[in-house]
Amino acid sequence: MTPNELEMSRPPTPKRDEAIAQTQRWNSPSINKWRLLSCCLTYFVNGISDSATGALIPYMEEQYDITYSIVSLIFVGQAIGFVVAAFFNNTTLHWIGRAKMLMIAEAILLLAYIILVCSPPYPLVVIAFFFLGYGAAMTLALNNVFCANLDPSTAVLGAAHGSYGIGGIVAPIAATAMVSRGIPWPRFYFIPLVLSVVCMASSGYTFWSYIEYSQPTLPLLSEVERTATRQTAVEQAESKLHDLKLALKNRVTIFGALFIFAYQGAEVSISGWVITFLIKYRGGDPASVGYVTAGFWGGITMGRFVLTHFAPKIGEKTYVVILILGTMAFQLLAWLIPNVIGNAVAVAIIGLLLGPVYPCGQTIFARLLPRHVQTTAIGFIAGAGSSGGAVAPFTTGILAQAVGTYVLHPVCIAMYVVMLACWFALPRIRKRTE
Repeated sequence: MTPNELEMSRPPTPKRDEAIAQTQRWNSPSINKWRLLSCCLTYFVNGISDSATGALIPYMEEQYDITYSIVSLIFVGQAIGFVVAAFFNNTTLHWIGRAKMLMIAEAILLLAYIILVCSPPYPLVVIAFFFLGYGAAMTLALNNVFCANLDPSTAVLGAAHGSYGIGGIVAPIAATAMVSRGIPWPRFYFIPLVLSVVCMASSGYTFWSYIEYSQPTLPLLSEVERTATRQTAVEQAESKLHDLKLALKNRVTIFGALFIFAYQGAEVSISGWVITFLIKYRGGDPASVGYVTAGFWGGITMGRFVLTHFAPKIGEKTYVVILILGTMAFQLLAWLIPNVIGNAVAVAIIGLLLGPVYPCGQTIFARLLPRHVQTTAIGFIAGAGSSGGAVAPFTTGILAQAVGTYVLHPVCIAMYVVMLACWFALPRIRKRTE
């Protein structure tokens, strides 16, 4: 081959890699089964950590004698952790690799749990939630990309995020049972602390030999192509900041982040404030209504494990619109029906309808984004978008302090409207030409 032909042979190489990488299934190669199981375990523990907050907030308020607006600072701390991590995930992945990055993420989460179980002063509680956000954002960025590129992606993401929902069911039940028996609320965090040690071991073991998408096809290439691919990898490593700029210029990244911002805002607001709403406006018993959050996360889990399978048949774009409209209807019922049981049922159905939205959204984002910026873009979407999990609950807390916790419902409905607007603003899916 002439030098010019050698030069021209380089661009197709990553495209061939992309095409082959995209054919990986959840069980092929066989190690992917264990990697997916490790991802599900990580999501499960994150679900335990996140969903317990709503059941524990009344006891935090009592222990520290603080208002709604002050207790809402834990959501702000967690969101700042998500946003900060979004800007460093890609660089961290480049320097230390996937397995070590996942292990460091679990170490950060362990630090947060250790702080919480020690019953620290409230400012340290907020700092601990910052570490919870930072560590969770690192695992989300990596696991979302990994799961989104396994076939069938919607079902895989449904299983992964369904595991998060299972954690969401377990945590409120365990937390409510513990605190109602007089056990101090910080002791609950011994549960995710122990499980995070298991996650650290499983993530490190299963992903230790993992090679990023441009590498698996190297044995199929000639020596010249392998050299060209390695050179391309070096060039890519030197342009991580360029990748971030490319990701931010892509409107899928921006509207995807806004979509997840609104989704997480509604999800965390319901999980965090519905118990306080039921106690204040429906006269619910704290020892009983604490289990309503478990019903909400039970609905999310059922939706992710069951309803996600209908998405490919209907089409993810149309399916998400139907789900959001249904969610808005039941949110209105939860607001207007003056009955604890009716509210609990409506909240569970809201969870059922919200459940498939996140995995369907991630599937669409992965299809629309160029593969070379997927980790950066999806990491940014998960990180910056998840700041909605602080802004909406914090706003709810501020408004609740002023006018009452019933503002939970109009805030959530506003988030659903934003979700619909961002969803319609996404570009149409075009068939890949690689």
